[in-house]
Amino acid sequence: MLEIKNLHAVVDGKEILKGIDLTIRDGEIHALMGTNGAGKSTLSNVIVGNPRYEVTEGTMTYNGQDLLSMTPDERAHAGIFMSFQQPVEIPGVSMANFMRAAVNALARSKGVNAPKSSDFLHLMKSRRELVEIDQKLINRSVNEGFSGGEKKRNEIFQMAMLEPSFCILDETDSGLDVDALRIVAEGFNKLRRPETSAIIITHYQRLLDYIRPDVVHVLIDGTIIKTGGPELAGQIENQGFDWLR
Repeated sequence: MLEIKNLHAVVDGKEILKGIDLTIRDGEIHALMGTNGAGKSTLSNVIVGNPRYEVTEGTMTYNGQDLLSMTPDERAHAGIFMSFQQPVEIPGVSMANFMRAAVNALARSKGVNAPKSSDFLHLMKSRRELVEIDQKLINRSVNEGFSGGEKKRNEIFQMAMLEPSFCILDETDSGLDVDALRIVAEGFNKLRRPETSAIIITHYQRLLDYIRPDVVHVLIDGTIIKTGGPELAGQIENQGFDWLR
């Protein structure tokens, strides 16, 4: 599904990624762990095409397509979704209208008709209930006045509406209490299909207790220095990162 070779990237003139090699196959969940500033969020932003991040070397292919030649909206329409670490507020745009625009744009990209209003409302209700988002939030501006947990649930709600094939959860667990973490993780697990792949960026084992990864990578100073199975996350939880340096 996603293949990254020798990826280098800079932001604001500083090199952050220094040769990333990563292959994620259909249906695989990969956890990405590492210290602050190691390049985890930079990698996720490069994958989705954030124009602030400049790729200086390397390749990225997604289902055989050259990802670097695709615009951010083309990547999204191809099935790539990112749940942001700090979701932004969009004053004046209700969640309902925001999602209607996103679902319609996705339909146009696939050359199919947008869902009828009744079908869209039914879909939104079922997906909202999945991640336990109150109807009142759907009628409010995007993320405006939402708590941290509500913002993270809203990210998973958007994922539920768009049904991507490749998801990036960038520290979705940060700032969540135990109940909110469970709701977010269970929402992801219920939405996951056999072909769904994902990168889970986290500092902690607790999220990976709910979303079990197939592979765990450790990213330090812009490079992946170790790869292992789920047990690697437990070692990091107990010993930190110093033993890997």
